[in-house]
Amino acid sequence: MEFVYETRELIATIIFAVAVVHTFIVKIFQDKAHHCPTGSMSYHIYHFLGEVECVFGMWAGVFISIYFGFFGFHEAVEYMEGLNYTEPAFVFVIMCMAGTRPVIKLAEKIIILFSKLIPFNQKKSFYISALIIGPLLGSFITEPAAMTVTAIILLNAFFTQDMSPKFKYATLGLLFVNVSIGGTLTHFAAPPVLMVASKWGWGISHMMVNFGYKAAISVIVGTLATAMFFSKELQGNLDSVGDGDGKPDPMIWKYIIHLVFLALVVVFAHHMVLFLGLFIFFLGFTTITETYQDKIKLKESLLVGFFLAGLVTLGALQSWWLGPILKSLDDFALFVGATGLTAITDNAALTYLGSQVEGLSEIAKYSLVSGAVAGGGLTVIANAPNPAGYGILKDSFGQEGINPVKLLLGALAPTLLCMLIFRALPSL
Repeated sequence: MEFVYETRELIATIIFAVAVVHTFIVKIFQDKAHHCPTGSMSYHIYHFLGEVECVFGMWAGVFISIYFGFFGFHEAVEYMEGLNYTEPAFVFVIMCMAGTRPVIKLAEKIIILFSKLIPFNQKKSFYISALIIGPLLGSFITEPAAMTVTAIILLNAFFTQDMSPKFKYATLGLLFVNVSIGGTLTHFAAPPVLMVASKWGWGISHMMVNFGYKAAISVIVGTLATAMFFSKELQGNLDSVGDGDGKPDPMIWKYIIHLVFLALVVVFAHHMVLFLGLFIFFLGFTTITETYQDKIKLKESLLVGFFLAGLVTLGALQSWWLGPILKSLDDFALFVGATGLTAITDNAALTYLGSQVEGLSEIAKYSLVSGAVAGGGLTVIANAPNPAGYGILKDSFGQEGINPVKLLLGALAPTLLCMLIFRALPSL
């Protein structure tokens, strides 16, 4: 039996490494797809291999197939049934709900309201407000919802315009970092915090004094710095802000019902049966109010859920090498190491593995989680909500899609800022 466990861990790690490499070379497959006859078998295969949201789900399927072949049907099914797929299902549901017209419009109104308090031109003020208010809302509506809402607003306001690639990558990196840390004002909204809060006894008060105010400062300073750097591209007014899309504005009671559905899903985030049942009722409600709705983003949400489910399937068997690394590091090295490791493995998986290590000091716990959330914007796999933003914004980067190296470079400055603030500022 021990041989079985060691063999499957080795196979899972090899496939996990291949999947990580695959995420960095999706452009090669996208280019090959463009050179194939549209609609041909080769076109669809290369197109599938070039979708970053499909990578981990696809390689998880390869792993489970090998598991079947090596160890039999019973062992493979037992392994999968022992995993917790609640988070991928939750992200799928919350992304569908957050991407609806009433939620987007309400968030847009809040962002417009705050932007009027910022003493810059409309374009720059809206940019600053969107990248501060949107991510910080993630502490209350959850990070996947905040990512979805903010990405859609940025897509409509900026990414459809003639903005430079440098601006787009810097904004995407800033968005990913801000969302990763913006959910740390509470203990239930950020996946890497959610994984440890119950076991370590972290509540809202603990998060606010140790993480929340530092995250807010980092979000504000990083956004202002980026806006100042791209001042020339953020001149003038925005034509797309407001209710100019020709559809009727939802009535107040529709806003309320959508928020109630969102709140109930957040409350029952750990109970898959309940929030999936709520989602079915929600689909019925959006059907009878179709006039006031945009098309629900089922495909995009399913792809993100597929990505995360694959990450869960492969990530569950990485503790054999991650655990010893975490135990061997001192507090500062653990902070830096967690930031770096987050780039190649989901930060929620990293903090979960850390929570399994007995005897961690309070400063070690802080170093692990702060490093994990600080590095959550470096790659598309670093933070669970990132694939949602990736899926929404990728088409605006043209046929080449989002380059992972340029994304990492775009996220580097706000990541370093966040690391500095989390280490330099004291807990209140």
